[in-house]
Amino acid sequence: MASVAEMQPLAPAGYRRAPEMKEKVEASAVDLEAGTGETLYPGISRGESALRWGFVRKVYGILAAQLLLTTAVSALTVLHPTLNATLSDSPGLALVLAVLPFILMIPLYHYQHKHPHNFVFLGLFTLCLSFSIGVACANTQVLTAGVVASLTAYAFWASKKGKEFGYLGPILSSALTILVLTSFLQIFFPLGPVSVAMFGGLGALVFSGFILYDTENLIRRHTYDEYIWASVGLYLDILNLFLSILNMLRSMQSDS
Repeated sequence: MASVAEMQPLAPAGYRRAPEMKEKVEASAVDLEAGTGETLYPGISRGESALRWGFVRKVYGILAAQLLLTTAVSALTVLHPTLNATLSDSPGLALVLAVLPFILMIPLYHYQHKHPHNFVFLGLFTLCLSFSIGVACANTQVLTAGVVASLTAYAFWASKKGKEFGYLGPILSSALTILVLTSFLQIFFPLGPVSVAMFGGLGALVFSGFILYDTENLIRRHTYDEYIWASVGLYLDILNLFLSILNMLRSMQSDS
């Protein structure tokens, strides 16, 4: 039978293993802080990364529903001659559809955190823009989808590598202001096909930058209850990129 003296060394031996476990925990914590493994970007823990991934999936789910609705309404507008003629030959209706989305953005922003009001206003906002896009629709969807997919993939890859696009904010805001002012000037001083093509190319570059910038905001900056506003931002980026490419291609065709 073992004596008390023989059993006493077992206790210190047990305590000697505790620092090893502590070192493993600390090493794991260091790995999490470094952003290694499956984290979305460096400096975020796995738990926070999992929550952020859930938020990202929710926003892209809403965005996919918006784009599907836009595609369906645009296809209906293009394939239905009577509806297309009604929208094209009614300046008053076209003006209402153009202005109404800006009006709907006010309650959409106000109710973005209140369910189901946020989804109701989001649906109306998307529907109004969809009819406008349907009138101007052409075979540029595939090109726009390719650009959007490439930019989105690059934004996620760059974020995982620790790159940031926050510096683009002031640059894009200034460029957008120039685009808006130039658009108003075109009403009184129409540009030629070459100038319109160049203007469309500039718009495509600007809204490509906005896709990178807003995707990084989705990954890093938006809070978890801002899913509606995050999807609206990306949706507008994609639609404006589509329209810029459309204007550029149409101007190049008319010039040729």
